[in-house]
This record gives sequence, structure tokens and C-alpha cells, in this order.
Amino acid sequence: MIYQIVVAAVLIVFLINLILNLRNMRVPDKNSKVPQPAPLISMLVPARDEEENIRTCLESLQKQDYPNYEILVLDDNSTDNTAAIVKELAARDNRIQFYFGEPLPDDWAGKAFACYQLAQKANGSWLLFVDADTIHEPHMLRSTLALALELKTSLLSGFPRQLATSFPQKIIIPVFYFILLGWIPLWWLHRSKKPKPSMAIGQFFFFDKDEYWRIGGHETVKSRINEDLWMGIELSRHGGRHVAVDLSPVVSCNMYRDMGSTWHGLGKSIYSIAAMAPLALAALVAAAYYFYIAPFFWLWSGFFTGGESLLWRGVVVLQIVIMLLMRWLVDSRFHEPTISVWFHPIGMLYYLVNVLYAGGRWLVGTGVTWKERFYGKESTVE
Repeated sequence: MIYQIVVAAVLIVFLINLILNLRNMRVPDKNSKVPQPAPLISMLVPARDEEENIRTCLESLQKQDYPNYEILVLDDNSTDNTAAIVKELAARDNRIQFYFGEPLPDDWAGKAFACYQLAQKANGSWLLFVDADTIHEPHMLRSTLALALELKTSLLSGFPRQLATSFPQKIIIPVFYFILLGWIPLWWLHRSKKPKPSMAIGQFFFFDKDEYWRIGGHETVKSRINEDLWMGIELSRHGGRHVAVDLSPVVSCNMYRDMGSTWHGLGKSIYSIAAMAPLALAALVAAAYYFYIAPFFWLWSGFFTGGESLLWRGVVVLQIVIMLLMRWLVDSRFHEPTISVWFHPIGMLYYLVNVLYAGGRWLVGTGVTWKERFYGKESTVE
């Protein structure tokens, strides 16, 4: 009984942290004004085999109501029609500049190298790195610049709306934000007088150009598969201010098109975490199981197969109510499918199985593949 009360108490702490995160997270304002004079912003799009996404992304960037920007696209050795699509759009809009990427050096991760090449070619005083699978509202650039200037940030990143197409994805993808916002005290990190790492999500990276080069740009994290997480850490280590905001009203992302890419994409991220901090990853897996999955097994056992007391059952029901409330708060805020709430145990189990898969590959040294590139222990890329 004491154990169940402890679990319920910890879940209440998670709930409070989540509420504080949601209450304190800033949102770009659609009515923001353009600063005068309007600084040149370079929107930088690394693209590798993105023929399904690149046109929609670039067309949304072309529609920005901000008056002074350029769009630079780098084709990172694609094998599909990505380059042809970008060239077609660039031929009709001189704001779009297209480049072919150089061959990937052995000691670089693919996306970090593509971003680094783009930054070297950019002319803007602000650098906005966006993934090729993102879609942007017309006021995105104006409103995020205004917020970055107001908050005096070196780096503005945050939480785009994550789109899901298939039924399994609608169950799985929303779990990601639920885990992050329940565990990470962003509200405290943002208020700290001493710069601390926030949540860096590489789908949207808005850098002051001087700050970007002050820390060495993407070369600082060239060997990292999860370059976004490490860029946030490096920036804070160098005294830069990093803030994560709610980007869901202005940016959406088609992160994974099918379940195969969902599995391998999550595995790639988890593999790099296992390489960085295997014991911490194991602790997080244990916490996820005992706080977010086990109460459902206890509920079944207590109500249908055991003779637990009424008080015990009430505490377990409270645990599940807290979890579902947290899921509802997150999914409502970021406009995620509500169906995910009711399949919460399945979504969590999917993540845990993926952790075991990716962590096992790291443990035995078999490496991980992403975008047709292999990253293993024998390489210097983590």
C-alpha cells in the first residue's frame, strides 16, 4: 500500500511540473510587429531524400509575411527527386538558393554537416534551421523573431505540432511530448539566472548568427547523431541563453511518414542516448515502466484477479486518472489526436520496446542506420 501511495505522489509531482511547463511556455504572437529595420533572416533547409516533403515546406516558407529573408536549401546527396523539385521552385523565386552538399566526412554526422555547410553560405544576421518535413504558417517568421528579440535568446527552439497519418502513429507520436514535459522542468530552467540547457528540437532552430559562430556552429557537435540536443548543451556551456517555446500554432512537422521510419527514427535517437549515458537511459526506462505502465497492470490485478482492499484500488485508479489527465493536457495543447490518450499503455510499451532494441544494438556494437547511412561504434559518430 505504501508503495502505491509513493507512486501516486510522484505522479502528482509530474503533473505539477507539466502544468507549470504548459503555463510558462511562451507562444509566438500572430500580431507581432516587424522590427525596424527588419534584419535579414536566412532560412536554412537541409534535405536528404525529401521528395515527399520538400515542396510543401518551401512553399510555406515562400508565403512568409516577413519582408526580408532568404531560403537556402542543401541537397545532402539525395537519391530521389529532391534536387529537381528545389531547382524548379528556385527558378521561379530568386529568394531560394540551391546547393549540392559535399561528400560526408567520416567524423561528421549527416545532418550536422549539412547544417554547417548551409550556415557558411548564409548572409542573414539570424539563422533559422528547419527540417524539410516542416510546414510553416505565414506569420511564423515575424512572430518567432519578435519572441526571440523579446526573450533575448541566443537560440529559440521548441515544440512544433507533430502530425500523424496512420492509426498506429496517432497512438505513438504524441507520447513523446508527454514524456518530455512531464519530466523536464522547463519552467525552472528558463527562469534560472545562469544559462541552462533547455529542450532543443532540431526541427526548428532559430539562432542569432553571432551566437551560432561564437560556439563554433555545428562543428562543435559534428560527431553527434542527436546534434540538436548537443547544440543546446554547448550553447549553455558557453553562456548563451536557450529558450524552448510552444511552436504548434506556427510550425507543424510530418516527422515520420510510415511505421518503418517511425521505428528507425526513434531508434536512432535512443541509440545516441545509450552511447552518451547508458545508466541514465536504463533509469529512465525503469521510471517509465513503474510510473506510466505498471499501474494498468495493477488495476487489472486488483480488480479482476486479486483481493486487494478498496483503498488500494482507489490509489491505483488515482494513478491512472493522473496519467490520463496529463496526456489530455499535453495532447490538447499541441493539437494531437485524442485517441492516443485511450491507448496510452500501448504507446508507452512501443517506446520501451524501441529502447530495448536500440540499447541492445549499442550494447553489442551493431550500430544504427538512418537515411541510408550507418553509424557504428567503429566510427567516431555517436
